[in-house]
Amino acid sequence: MDISHDLQNRLSLALENNQPVAIAAGQSKDFYGREICGEKLSVSAHAGVIDYDFRELVVTVRSGTSLIELQKVLSESNQMLPFEPPVYSGMDTIGGVLACGFSGPGRAYYGSARDFVLGCTLLNGKAEQLKFGGRVMKNVAGYDVSRLMTGAMGTLGLLLDVSLKVLPKPETEKTLVIEKPLNDSIEFINSLETQRLPVTASAYHENRLYLRLSGLESTLDHYLKKLQSDSVETDSHFWQQLKDQQLDFFKTDKTLWRFSLPPSTLPLDLKGSTLYEWRGAQRWFIAEDNEISTEEILSVVKRAGGHATQFKNGDRQGEVFTTLPDVLKKYHIKLNQAMEPYGNLNPGRLFSLL
Repeated sequence: MDISHDLQNRLSLALENNQPVAIAAGQSKDFYGREICGEKLSVSAHAGVIDYDFRELVVTVRSGTSLIELQKVLSESNQMLPFEPPVYSGMDTIGGVLACGFSGPGRAYYGSARDFVLGCTLLNGKAEQLKFGGRVMKNVAGYDVSRLMTGAMGTLGLLLDVSLKVLPKPETEKTLVIEKPLNDSIEFINSLETQRLPVTASAYHENRLYLRLSGLESTLDHYLKKLQSDSVETDSHFWQQLKDQQLDFFKTDKTLWRFSLPPSTLPLDLKGSTLYEWRGAQRWFIAEDNEISTEEILSVVKRAGGHATQFKNGDRQGEVFTTLPDVLKKYHIKLNQAMEPYGNLNPGRLFSLL
């Protein structure tokens, strides 16, 4: 159902009253980002597939469209969202996924959510309806606004609809499980990059290295002979649990951190539990106790050449994302002033300065 005019009118009224607006839909990601206050503006009713051309591998959907329903539509044509967005509650929407910029296990191999955004329609901070991009990949001069919306947490505008590139599902997927020490596993995963193996996901959890291979049955059998493993699994249960954070590792009331690091980085000197993804580039961390301060965690990750995000739980009054360098901060502020000059859309959800 198209309720874009209603959303535009409600946003205009909020701006006239200088009322902060909290954009919402399925509310499955309310845990993410800083806490904000504002009048709730729900886009959950603004849903439905606008156009889907399976031959061109492009789908255009409204932002309130259920992620599960969208995946069902794509699956009927044996296609998928390659960035494997997580499903946390069953109420997840495609708009929420893109606002947060979430990608699943295949991100390091297929690409991120941002990489598959072709175009979008949005309401900016003046309640103006604007359209960017289109339905094909192309080089652009200046800011690619469609992709800038990915991960902006609704601070640049309210997403109305988006066009996404999709891909065919692989014929077969098999998971190799290898008992291997952590340091050896990090080195091994990254060495596979030079061997052109059809690896589409990797993880290290509970002293086991998991590798997912995708492609033709005959091709996978050929590569499986090259790799020594303790077992080969044909179902995707582990990857789905990892993607949707259903593993026991994620069932905690403690602060869950997400680290982004160079893939070959050795284990950090932090006491706690760590789950590794994306060849080691993404690491989920839970501190062993509360004695490790936020400042210490941020400092250790920064020294290793990465950045840290307070993903879930913990204090959300302060900053939850790594503070931006001065140059990037300047660009963020200027971009926000151009797209959302009054600061009424999800104010402070991303950074306190925005």
